[in-house]
This record gives sequence, C-alpha cells and structure tokens, in this order.
Amino acid sequence: MNSISIKGLSVSYDKKIVLTNIFLDLQPGNVYGVIGPNGAGKSTLFKAILGLVDLNSGHILVNGEPTVSQRKNIVYVPQKDDVDWDFPATVMDIVLMGRYPHKKLLQWLDKKDEGLAMDALREVGIEHLKDRQIGELSGGQQQRVFLARALCQGAGILMLDEPFVGVDITTEEKIIGILRKLAEEGKIMLVVHHDLSTVRSYFDKVILINQRLIACGDTDTTFTEENIAKAYGGQLPILQKTGMV
Repeated sequence: MNSISIKGLSVSYDKKIVLTNIFLDLQPGNVYGVIGPNGAGKSTLFKAILGLVDLNSGHILVNGEPTVSQRKNIVYVPQKDDVDWDFPATVMDIVLMGRYPHKKLLQWLDKKDEGLAMDALREVGIEHLKDRQIGELSGGQQQRVFLARALCQGAGILMLDEPFVGVDITTEEKIIGILRKLAEEGKIMLVVHHDLSTVRSYFDKVILINQRLIACGDTDTTFTEENIAKAYGGQLPILQKTGMV
C-alpha cells in the first residue's frame, strides 16, 4: 500500500522559512495537484519527500518507512529547465535509467530491462524516437521521455514538477490520462501545477500551499474561492475573471 505521511514538516534556506508545520497524509489511487504561487514551497515539498533537503523539524515516512529505504519506489520528474538537454544520451538511455534502482552494484542491464523500457516508450507513444538524442526532441516529447523513465522504474509514487510547461495540449492530455491510469492501479501521483483553469478537470485532490498548508482534500470541496484567496492573496481578482472559482 503506497502512502506518504508528513508530520510537522518545516524547512528553511539561509534562515528564511520556506515551509512551516506541514501535515499531510497522502493515499494511493489519487492524482494530487500541488497548487500555490511562486515561492510557495512546492518544489521544496518535493525535495523534502525525496530526502534532498535538511528538515528544521518534523518527519516524513514513505510506505511507513524513512525515504532512504524507499527511493526505488519513488520517481521524480524535474522541471524542464533543470535538465541538461545537451547531454549525449538517447531516449532509450534515459528511459533505461529507470531500471538502475532495481540493480545491484555493477549489475548490467539485460534484455528484460530493455523490454520494459520499450513497453514504457510505447505507452507514452514515442517508441519511434528511441535512438534520438534528447536535445533534438520537442518539449512535449521530452516530457514523455521522463514519464516513460518513470513507468520503466515501476515505482508506486510519481512526483512531477510542472510537467506541462512548454508542451502541447495533446501531450498534456496524454500525460494526464497515463497518470489517471496509474492512480487506478493504486499508485500516488503528485503534480506541481500552475494553470488554475485545468485544476478541476485534471486532479482528484489538491494540496494548496503557500509556505504553510492552506488545504488538502477532494478538488470539488477544496479548490474553493476562499482557499484560493488564502493561497494567492491579491491575485484572486485575476483568477475570478477567468471563471475558475
């Protein structure tokens, strides 16, 4: 049973508080939208779950255990700008990286691993690009590569940091469809998302944060005008004009 339990999480950088007193219990079978303004701590929340930042206080358990023992059960898809697209790696090279957490030290990848990588590429619809260098791909194709890597790893928790930036609507809908399918299989999907107009149609549940937890729950009852106002403050009048709340 996949789960993430966060109790009293606080994180700061250079004495500046980024997250304070966060409590969350995330359950399988859901696509969670992580929503909040720039600087709200969304990416920091991901890094804390991954064990990549020091915690001021609190603790995080993944599947009932510390993150360090569960890393092969977590996949992180970073923001597009955090990837070196000039790195001399092919699409297949990147997707096969999803198999390394399952290997022992110095153990080689085998035909089974290659088969799983091809299955993942077919699922996201880019198997014909397997030999292309990653920098030659469009933005949408690049996101599909990292989603295929996540599928190849077979983890129970997927964390995607703004996966829809720079992609076309067809790819966006394809990614959401895959995430919903994975959630139905009992996995947890966490997606940092900035386009508020699609929140209601994309996510089962939302996590609204702005350094502190504003609200977490079913999208229909949590993504409300009141909670958006608490998260975004003075930006609310702009949001109202779009008819999203």
